[in-house]
Amino acid sequence: MNFMKPAGLKKIIKNLNCLGALLLFAASGSHSTFAASAADGQTPHSYSARGVVEQIAPGRRQITIHHQAIPGYMMEMTMPFPVQNTNELNGLSPGDQITFTLVVNQTNDWVENFQRTGQAVEIPTNSMNMARGDFSRLKPGDLLPDGDLLAEDGRHIHISDFRGKAVALTFFFTRCPLPDYCPLMNRNFAATRDLILAMTNAPANWELLSISFDPGFDTSETLASYANIYRGDSASHWLFAAATTNTLAKLAPHIGLMVMRQGSNISHNLRTIVLDPAGRISQQFNGNEWTSQQLADAICAAAYGQMKSGSK
Repeated sequence: MNFMKPAGLKKIIKNLNCLGALLLFAASGSHSTFAASAADGQTPHSYSARGVVEQIAPGRRQITIHHQAIPGYMMEMTMPFPVQNTNELNGLSPGDQITFTLVVNQTNDWVENFQRTGQAVEIPTNSMNMARGDFSRLKPGDLLPDGDLLAEDGRHIHISDFRGKAVALTFFFTRCPLPDYCPLMNRNFAATRDLILAMTNAPANWELLSISFDPGFDTSETLASYANIYRGDSASHWLFAAATTNTLAKLAPHIGLMVMRQGSNISHNLRTIVLDPAGRISQQFNGNEWTSQQLADAICAAAYGQMKSGSK
């Protein structure tokens, strides 16, 4: 497997305007690949797709679809997508086979132009549960289980190595193609770091930790190149690492993280956790609607020993 050097990656991202800072990786063997579209600023790019409806959110602003591979852009996955025109969901139900259009610009994506093409099929319970994303078990004040990680610099580290610091950790994988999913988590982390570094009264004991749940593909070399796109030349207060399978098995059920592998494909939800210096959960952010300012505030509160309550 060959990887580009960071300088080469930055040149490509600059030329393609990044599509939300996605990378274009080459995969070999059994790995599926996706290609980031060369989105021109906010000019949307459209992709025809087909799949099966798994869930329609109560507010009808989101639909979860198990879709087939979208040639030239995205591997087969189960993902929740935003819906702009909720009237287009009229007549659709979970289990319906559909065609649709995925529209993507630099920072957002949504689906439209739904056409029902087949009879309803049975939807597995675990897929429906994943779409709801309501599996949080631990609460603020609880100790997060420790786990093994392989850092971007090749070191084997543990979550407990960060004791003494307030830590914000989120989960992602480098091949995630949707700009408001994993790339958004990393853009928010970048903005959060800038906010805290610019504070005159910021704590010194804090760290950002981006954890990949795709260790087979996201090697240390891959993570280091990917991280450089979001962090620039400075790795201050921000580390990228990959979780082992055992670590994911220990952590995921306790924080409501759902990672479903379908062959070489991955479907997942979003979880961002803030730990206090003792390794206890201070605050949990579910989904992608939180802001960098909210995360910066939560990190500072955790560093200063101010426990938050509940999840966002």
